[in-house]
Parts: sequence; C-alpha cells; structure tokens
Amino acid sequence: MKKLLAITALIAALCLPMGARAAEYKRQITVAQDGSGDFTTLTEALEAIRAFMDYTVTVNIKNGVYREKVIIPAWLENVEFIGENPDSTIITWSDHANINKMGTFRTYTMRVDGTDLTFRNLTIENNAEQRGQAVALHTEGDRLTFDNCRFLGNQDTIYTGRKGGRLYFNNCYIEGTTDYIFGPSTALFENCEIHSKRDSFITAASTPADVPVGYVFYKCRLTAEPGVTKMYLGRPWRPYAMTAFIDCEMGDFITPAGWENWRDPANEKTARYSECGNTGPGADTSDRVNWSRQLSPAEARALVDPAYIFTTSNSWNPRP
Repeated sequence: MKKLLAITALIAALCLPMGARAAEYKRQITVAQDGSGDFTTLTEALEAIRAFMDYTVTVNIKNGVYREKVIIPAWLENVEFIGENPDSTIITWSDHANINKMGTFRTYTMRVDGTDLTFRNLTIENNAEQRGQAVALHTEGDRLTFDNCRFLGNQDTIYTGRKGGRLYFNNCYIEGTTDYIFGPSTALFENCEIHSKRDSFITAASTPADVPVGYVFYKCRLTAEPGVTKMYLGRPWRPYAMTAFIDCEMGDFITPAGWENWRDPANEKTARYSECGNTGPGADTSDRVNWSRQLSPAEARALVDPAYIFTTSNSWNPRP
C-alpha cells in the first residue's frame, strides 16, 4: 500500500504544471556553517538549485571558512553567489599537482562549468604548499562575472579553461607565483590588484589563433612581495597567446623586457602582446622585447569595451 501511495504521489507531481513544480525551488538560499541558513555547505546548496532556470537564484554565503572542493555543474545558469565579506567568506582546498600524480587540471578548489553566473564578496583559495601547480579557480563556463573577490594561491591560481569562454573580473585581488593567470579564454580584468609573490611570470595565455582577444588588464595595479625584482608580464603557453595591459600601474619589479617567449623563439612570430597608457617605473617600454607592441589609443579603447571583446561570431558546418 505504501509503495502504491508513493507511486501515486510521484505521478501527481510529474503532472503538475511547470510553474507549480518550479515553485518548489527557492530563489533565495542561505549557506551558513552555524546552521542558521538552509544549508551548511555550498556543495549541499548546489543540489537545491533547479537546472537550466530562466530566473535568477541568489545563494547568500555567510562568513566562514568553507573547506570544500566545489564543482558548479554545467546545468546551473542564472545564479548569484554572494558572500558577506571577501576577507571572511572563504572557500578553500589544498590539492596540488604532485599528490598521487593528480596533474594541474584536477587541483582546483572551485571549478565553474555553469553559464551566466556571478560571484561577489568571496575568497577562493588553494592553500597547498608550494610543490607544483595548484589551481584555486578553474572556469569552463561562459559569461562569468567575479566582483570584489579574492583569489589566493601560488602557481596557476586561476585557470580560464574554455576556448571562447567570456569572463569579467572587477575590483578583484589575484595573487600567485608562476603563470598564475593562464588559459585560452577571453577575460577582462578591470580595477584589479595583481600581486606577484616571487620572480616569475604573471600570465600564460593560450589564446587560440582564431580568437581575437585573450587577456585584457585595464586600470589594474601590479604589486609584489618585498624582494621580487624580476617579474614578466607574460609568456605564451601556446603560440598565439594574446595579452594586453592598458592604463595599469606597474611597480619597478616588472623586468624591462616585459615579456618572455617560453624559451621558444618561434613564439615571437605569433604571440600577441601589447601595452598602452601604463604608468609607474615598470611601465617603461624603452627596453621591451621587439616582438611586443604599443597599441594606438583607438586600439586600446576597443580592447576595454565589453561590447567589442565579448561579442563572438562563430559558425559551424560539420558536413564535409
């Protein structure tokens, strides 16, 4: 009898209008470690969000240190993840590439596969010891916004993993040691602090040849730990890497050459590295490598315009 009742209830639920079933899902979810919210972990909260929504769900995350390895799945769209305070709302994990031959791409603290997502007032951290690559944020989604967030790590802090993915970082703090912003996506970093922890390379873009814009840093402040004296703006992880620094403030720890070819002179023929309007002792371009270039004001204006850099035209015909 109980089994029959359960089946009857399931059939009734499936027969409800879509609007009625959607009402079962909350549009405001609170995550709090002390039990005062709907869930105590972010991972639990993700399971309570309806797939492929056409409305916005806000996940409010209370202050706390959330020790979780988080995957935000591809079927989640139109979600806002809002922390109380970027200094006190911390999502952290500690995997690195040399744990059981894990490799770089499984080390993430948070992997974001969803689309049309916003993250605000959060810290995403990989606090692994410095024994290799250790990703804090790994993105595979599209149209992702990060506002007033902190990204803490060492080597490979942020991996922008999706070709054609579009990312916007505003008023964020990003720190690391080597190649700590890397990948093939298109990303605009605006009003961010980019903090280098030891002599090495800030970016390692792998922009595909058919993607016009890779990384653009606009009105950012480049800072460094005491003792850092030789930091490169970038090196090409793949041949057509594209990175531009526009109207940024650069300390004297930026090496005069500015850019490096990943020990492969062939990359100098394809890498797309440029600057315009930067200030500070590290912005002196008189000794820059001769295969980087200075943008014209018109070129620079286009590269800081989201309507330009985030508009794509991509066709596909699978027939031979």
